[in-house]
Amino acid sequence: MSLPFPQAVVFDWDNTLIDNWDAITEALNKVRAMSGLETWTTPQARVKSARPMRVSFPEWFGDAWEARRDIFYAHFEAVHIERLRVMAGAPELLAVLDARGIPMFIVSTKKNSLLNKEIDHLGWRRYFKAIVGALDCPRDKPDRMPVDHALAAAGLKADNPAIWLVGDTHADVECALRSGCTPVLVGDSAYAASLGIRASFPDCHALVEWMADARRL
Repeated sequence: MSLPFPQAVVFDWDNTLIDNWDAITEALNKVRAMSGLETWTTPQARVKSARPMRVSFPEWFGDAWEARRDIFYAHFEAVHIERLRVMAGAPELLAVLDARGIPMFIVSTKKNSLLNKEIDHLGWRRYFKAIVGALDCPRDKPDRMPVDHALAAAGLKADNPAIWLVGDTHADVECALRSGCTPVLVGDSAYAASLGIRASFPDCHALVEWMADARRL
């Protein structure tokens, strides 16, 4: 796999470093059922809700979208910490990058207050130069604006293939390409191939192993 060794890494959050999709799906299904819409399995929700809420909710719920948003957040906030799970290899990956002095960032479409609660719950704040969530910028991911905003906190600029954007959905890939960064997908290789992405890893453990091998070259 031809992949530049990273000078910086921008991480997505959900389903990349942590798994909170059971709680997200439960909250989504609650508000979708209230509007007579089909409910989803967790794998379906991961794909169908990859866009920012301020885009998807108005499409799904029309004029009622803000009320549905508030119900979604009330339900999710009640359960998201207890349902939080760390993705395999994520702690090791963060530790390796930190030990090598590679700056790390979070760019997520999760509400910032919820995102920060989860990061603090795990004790991971020390790893990240900047944490950017939904509504922290005028435009959310997949627009490049949140990436530019995050990198600026460390005096870095995008449009650099040595900056990785690591995520799990088409929105992360699109954001990386718009930002001039290298998209790196964590998850199913067939899904990565369908997006035209060669740099994919089954989990964060595999990324740690790749980094160890790359340093020996």
